[in-house]
Amino acid sequence: MGKFDVRINQGKNSMTTKKRITFFLDALHGGGAEKAVVKMLKGLSQRNDFDLDLVLAKLEGPYLDRVPKQVRIVNLNTGRVITALFPLINYLRQNRPWALIGNMGHVNVVATLAKKLSGIDTKLVLVEQNTLSASKSNLARANLVPPLMKWLYPSADLVAGVSDGVARDLENCLDFPTGMVKVLHNPIVDDELFANATEPLEHPWFGENQPPVFLAVGRLNPQKDFPNLLQAFAMVRQKKSARLIILGEGELRSQLEAMAIDLGISEDVALPGFVKNPYAYMSRASCFVLSSREEGLPTVLIEAMACGCTVVSTDCPSGPEEILVGGKYGYLVPIQDSVALSEGMLQALEHPLAQTTLIERANCFSIDSAVEQYLSFLNSI
Repeated sequence: MGKFDVRINQGKNSMTTKKRITFFLDALHGGGAEKAVVKMLKGLSQRNDFDLDLVLAKLEGPYLDRVPKQVRIVNLNTGRVITALFPLINYLRQNRPWALIGNMGHVNVVATLAKKLSGIDTKLVLVEQNTLSASKSNLARANLVPPLMKWLYPSADLVAGVSDGVARDLENCLDFPTGMVKVLHNPIVDDELFANATEPLEHPWFGENQPPVFLAVGRLNPQKDFPNLLQAFAMVRQKKSARLIILGEGELRSQLEAMAIDLGISEDVALPGFVKNPYAYMSRASCFVLSSREEGLPTVLIEAMACGCTVVSTDCPSGPEEILVGGKYGYLVPIQDSVALSEGMLQALEHPLAQTTLIERANCFSIDSAVEQYLSFLNSI
């Protein structure tokens, strides 16, 4: 145990006087946490002030080719986060980073244990991406992680949630003092996003004189509640010609495809799977829909707004109400209410919001803003 592979994107890992910041994840799968880490690395790499490491339990995921060339990727090659504990300890002792940043509960637990057992002095930052009270999982770790979080998190230098709702919920669930959990917004909006939004998109549904297109993006899993969206879209179709595209992949694909057939809307529903550039779809869609039962700070909602797309979202815990400022920047509806969701979708078609207003709000979640926030906290520790 303790061995790991290093993949260097560019140049040598020479000794420097720069401070090293290390991000730790299980892998780079296509979720919001993974995307946020890659964007934070991008923002930090543009500063040229730090040596940056991305430490992974396993070297896989669709975001691997998005990691900036200046970032050293360290593959612990363990397959699972829990078995990465001793290789991570070994990494910490060898590299002694200035800061170690973890994302998501089970990853953060291992990061905290590794720091404790390594005996090194590093700033430990633990970031929570989801609302703990609303998170549901069939995995055995789901019952084990919260007690470990309650025990270990107080030893971190900084515990943060990606939204105010996530932060306050974490305090309530783990019985932490009010104000202990800070807010660190994910880095989302940058020039690359705007450039990708203008990329060509060859899809017949976005041609001239076509019905309006609703768009949703996310893993095909229970959290995103796409069955609710399909039911809502079926109600919309009874009143108006329209189409629905859901970008993403997951275990509920066959169920959703069967449901679309049962609802009689399969010809107007497309599930293309995971796409590398969803922004080209967002900039062309008539409306973006988030139907989730729970979130942390839904990246796709902000991305759609940055692309000038009017949004409809469930008022789920946590993030949408905060992002949309109580409905000022989009339509909020109750969770798991297909009637309300369908009405919100129709309202969005009838009364779209001004693109400039949406883009201005989305820019509050820029990469530059998030990097400044992170560095301010790190320097204050």
